[in-house]
Amino acid sequence: MHAQGRSAGLGLALASAFAFGGSGVAAKPLIEAGLDPLHVVWLRVAGAALVMLPVAWRHRDLPRRKPALLAGFGLLAVAGVQACYFASISRIPVGVALLIEYLAPALVLGWVRFVQRRPVTRAAALGVVLAVGGLACVVQVWSGLSFDLIGLLLALGAACCQVGYFVLSDHGGDESDPADPLGVIAYGLLIGALVLTVVARPWGMDFSVLAGDAAMSGTGVPAWLLLGWIVLIATVLAYVTGIVSVRRLSPQVAGVVACLEAVIATVLAWVLLGEHLAAPQILGGAVVLIGAFIAQSSAPKVAVAEPVAGAVAGSETLSGPTAGRGGSVSELSGDRAAP
Repeated sequence: MHAQGRSAGLGLALASAFAFGGSGVAAKPLIEAGLDPLHVVWLRVAGAALVMLPVAWRHRDLPRRKPALLAGFGLLAVAGVQACYFASISRIPVGVALLIEYLAPALVLGWVRFVQRRPVTRAAALGVVLAVGGLACVVQVWSGLSFDLIGLLLALGAACCQVGYFVLSDHGGDESDPADPLGVIAYGLLIGALVLTVVARPWGMDFSVLAGDAAMSGTGVPAWLLLGWIVLIATVLAYVTGIVSVRRLSPQVAGVVACLEAVIATVLAWVLLGEHLAAPQILGGAVVLIGAFIAQSSAPKVAVAEPVAGAVAGSETLSGPTAGRGGSVSELSGDRAAP
C-alpha cells in the first residue's frame, strides 16, 4: 500500500509539473493576440479564485487565524509572481523566464546568509554557485545580454517575489496551529484577484480577443480554450495535484519532480511556440536546475539550537512553488506559486 501511495504521489507530482509548465505556453499566444499580460494574469487568478470559492468557504476561519500568511501568499506568491512572470514571457522566451525564476532558492540562501547572518551548508552554497553560473549560460552573458533586459528583470522580479514568500513562510509557520494548504491557496487566489483587479483594471480589457483565435506556431487556437487551460489545468489542477503529491511524497522528492516544470515548459515552448534555445542555453538550464535542487534540498543532518540553513523550501513549516508557481507553505513544499 505504501509503495502504491508513493507511485500515485509521483504520478500526481508529474501531472502538477506538466500543468504548471504549460501555463506560459498557453498565455503567450493570448498576449500576442492583443491581451495585456496583466489582463491575462487577472483572468487566470480571478477564474481560479471562482473555482476555489467552495474551498475558501470551507476554511472561512483562516482569515482570522492566519491573516499575514494569506496576505503574503496572495500578494507575493500569486499576484507578484504571476504578474512578473507573464510580463516577462511577453518579452523573452518562456523557458528562459522560468529558469530565471528558479534562482529563488539561491536568493533565499543569500537572504539567510547576508541578511539574517545565519550559516549555510557548503552543499547549499555550491548549489547557489551552480545556479548563477548556469544562468549566465542561459542569458548568454558573453553576447552582452542579447536578451531583452526588461524581460530579464521582470523574470528576476518573479524570483524575488518567491523569495519574499519563502521568508514569510519561514517566520510565519506555526506548527501548533497549522493552516490547510488548500485553504491557503483558495484565499491566496482571492486576495491576489482583488489586488490584480485594482492593478490590471480589467474593465479596460479587449474582451473580443477571447472570442477569436490566438496563433500558436502559425495555427489558430480558440482563445477561450487557451484561457480554460490556464485557469483549470495550469492553476487549479496544478495546485491541487501538487499539494496531494507532497502529502504522499517527501518534500525533497516532490522538489526534484517540481524541477521538471522548467524542462516541460522549455520543451512545450520549443514544440508549440517555436522558441528554440541554443546548446549552451540548454546546458546552462540543466545547471540552473541542478543548482536550484541542491540549494533547496541541502538540509543539515543534525538538529542544532539555531538551525543551519540548508533550504527554506525544504522545511516542514508551511512551505510551497512555482511559476510559473513558486512559494511554499508546510505541505506546499515543492509547489510553485507560479507560472
